[in-house]
Amino acid sequence: MESPSKETLEKWHNDPNNWKWNLCYYNKEDKRLFVDKKNPNLGATLNFAHPKSYLFFVGMLCFFGFVVFIILMTKK
Repeated sequence: MESPSKETLEKWHNDPNNWKWNLCYYNKEDKRLFVDKKNPNLGATLNFAHPKSYLFFVGMLCFFGFVVFIILMTKK
């Protein structure tokens, strides 16, 4: 499968319909998992239309929850 052109990627990124609450990127046509935020200086966000994005998000939550759990358990 051919990757989209730079112009297409820029069009998708600038389309306000692809941004939910101006925070979450959601575009089924875009096959990338990570996408630059509206302000690229702030890093990247997940494309929540990508099937693996929710697995990645839940994995991050579990990891940070585990870290907090370990910290709380070692304070006793």
